[in-house]
Amino acid sequence: MPATAPDSVERVDYGPIEVGTVELDGYTSDFLHIKQPIDMHLMLQGLPDDRCPCPHWGIVTEGRMTVTYADHEEVVSAGDVFYMAPGHVPEYQPGTRIIQFSPTDQLQVVTEAIMHNQQHLQPS
Repeated sequence: MPATAPDSVERVDYGPIEVGTVELDGYTSDFLHIKQPIDMHLMLQGLPDDRCPCPHWGIVTEGRMTVTYADHEEVVSAGDVFYMAPGHVPEYQPGTRIIQFSPTDQLQVVTEAIMHNQQHLQPS
């Protein structure tokens, strides 16, 4: 059984967010620490309907996020276990910490779009 301890995962600081990632047998486990408000609308542009097509499962260990779907919003707070169905756009509050699991192959498509959009948003 693939396993890891959260404290053993190296973190990368991207400014507004710190991310630790480990791949576990076809699933990516992300340890997210949100340091500034993050609205993912711009980062998900270019994906189907400009929304995340990848499912995610996880737990919010601190803070809160709002997840917007085409027809409703859901607020997920500290202690809540969640499933984000495809077609979502998350918005994170500062101080939020999340442990999230996603199918690696589907997450890779989303990560590439985010990186592309991030490059185009940075000043020249």
